[in-house]
Amino acid sequence: MSNTDIEIVIDDPTAPEANSPAVTSNRAVDVVVCLLLLGLAVTLGWDNWRTGAGWESTGPQPGYFPFYLAIILAGASLYGLVAAFLSRKEARETFVTQAQLRRVLAVFVPTVLFVLATQFLGLYVASFLLISGFMYFVGKIAWWKSLLTAFIFTAAMFVTFDVAFDVIMPKGPLEAALGR
Repeated sequence: MSNTDIEIVIDDPTAPEANSPAVTSNRAVDVVVCLLLLGLAVTLGWDNWRTGAGWESTGPQPGYFPFYLAIILAGASLYGLVAAFLSRKEARETFVTQAQLRRVLAVFVPTVLFVLATQFLGLYVASFLLISGFMYFVGKIAWWKSLLTAFIFTAAMFVTFDVAFDVIMPKGPLEAALGR
């Protein structure tokens, strides 16, 4: 047996299960996205029609080009809807499984909470919570390493932006208490 015949396989313990049930199909996602884009196209088309989508003696009105781009977007959305309903293959293909969706939500939900927390706690405290939370809950890293890393990163961010470059960042009650 030569060295080229050896195969090393390492299982990823954090990988989603292969037999996870489907949440939705490709067709359902295609239809939802096409409907959202069609709604956006109608909104943009109506708004640009309202502001003027014609041609004057001096040239195009403000909404001329955006109006026609909205019409192109609406046409593409309608084409996508028709294609989604005519495709038999898309209806059977899984877009996302429960295990995959859990992994995506494990990143998406904390990120949305970070954006909300930034409004009330400021950028630095929200960043500290996001980094330490991701490291501990998602990365399964020891709590003390998570807290230390988050503190060092947040402190470096504060010194870089707030002190060295004097960039105005969203502040919260902690910065107000420290007089920053």
